[in-house]
Amino acid sequence: HPHPKVLVAPEHIPLLLTSLEEKRKFIPDFFDGNVLIMDFSEKLQSLSASEFVESVLVKTLHAKKLIVGYDHAFGKNRTGNIEELKSLGKQFNFDVEVVGPVLYKDQVVSSSRIRKAILKNDYQEALKMLGHHYAIYGKVERGLGLGRKLGYPTANVCYDMRKLLPVEGVYACWAEIGDEYKNGMMFIGKNHFNPQERITVEANLFDFDKDIYDEDIIVYPTHFIRENKKFDSTELLVEQIKKDKINVMNILKQEKQNGDEQRAKSSTHH
Repeated sequence: HPHPKVLVAPEHIPLLLTSLEEKRKFIPDFFDGNVLIMDFSEKLQSLSASEFVESVLVKTLHAKKLIVGYDHAFGKNRTGNIEELKSLGKQFNFDVEVVGPVLYKDQVVSSSRIRKAILKNDYQEALKMLGHHYAIYGKVERGLGLGRKLGYPTANVCYDMRKLLPVEGVYACWAEIGDEYKNGMMFIGKNHFNPQERITVEANLFDFDKDIYDEDIIVYPTHFIRENKKFDSTELLVEQIKKDKINVMNILKQEKQNGDEQRAKSSTHH
């Protein structure tokens, strides 16, 4: 951390699929152990492949096993490849396990492919490639209170500005606050009644009215409802939000029915 392109090619830094805080959240779901975050500094960037292995992996971390992707490259200018890593493993007595490409619909899963799915609002495709729902993490911050005035209080998410956001609009979503999970609808975009430039991410959670300012929240957009539109009056906006909520409730109801049917089918097979 940060992304190597911050130093190598700052003009080509990709927006993040998973922020650092989101990685901290998800990694423990896959293995038990400690997570070490390395600062990608100019000093680290300047190390050759063999220098990196010897000074970082061997002398600092005392590595016994290294698991890498099939296309992994490391060291200054990415000159270190899998074969060199295996050779260094023999030299310094650590094992190297290479994970092959993951395929979905006969094509390799990649970050660029997942980004395209998200920007096309294809969340089921993104879910299958990511292994989890697309997440937007942040602390709940105070907004201007416009949602509450309109009868739809929202949790404003202070997200990582380098995060890839879905296209502007209204979404069905669910949210994770501590150990609570709530369905809701969310808005991503510039608020036309608010002159602020920044794109906001705010969620109206159903059957939920706790004070959660400054608490951590993760929102997961699941279905695109409509694009961001400008309304001539707050009355017209409220009318549209009512329709949005009905649409979202219907989608969530249908999802629950589908889930119940799947569980019923699986139980009959046992």
